[in-house]
Amino acid sequence: MVLETKRLVLRRFEEKDLADFHHYAKDPEVGPSAGWKPHESMEESEDILQSFMKSADIFAMEHKEDKRVIGSLGLHEDRKRDYKGALMLGYAMGKEYWGQGLMTEAVEALLEYAFFQLDKKIISAYHYPFNKRSGRVLVKAGFILEGTLRMASALYDGQVVDDVCYAITREEFESSREKRKQ
Repeated sequence: MVLETKRLVLRRFEEKDLADFHHYAKDPEVGPSAGWKPHESMEESEDILQSFMKSADIFAMEHKEDKRVIGSLGLHEDRKRDYKGALMLGYAMGKEYWGQGLMTEAVEALLEYAFFQLDKKIISAYHYPFNKRSGRVLVKAGFILEGTLRMASALYDGQVVDDVCYAITREEFESSREKRKQ
């Protein structure tokens, strides 16, 4: 499955993506924002890349202009919702691409796919209180703030943090998409 936006190609990860993947995954500002530790070696990145390549629900974000893989995003089982029509969105992107609207663009494409090809009814997303940039991405993509689930996640370093919870239904996505077209 390949999805295209104005500036991105969302596709399966490939072996050739290792250097680009390691570049953003080793950054001390990228992984911790998403709840994982920065990669310490190329071998660690290679092991994780192998698992991404086996997963049908994780996409590499390739920047069309420079042909680099600049991040990843995926749809996963939402362990907080006991409903088969639900999925959870997760994402990470290299710091040098932050603030350009690229993640919002990617999220909107993945929502289109989830709602109209996978026939899902609701997509959730969570971020930690210290990752306000992620909250802005979700609001721009039409997600609705549901609240904060206190002490909900244990990070790689043992710290327990809150989850700020968002969701968007298919109907809300269709409505926000129509508003953006006007």
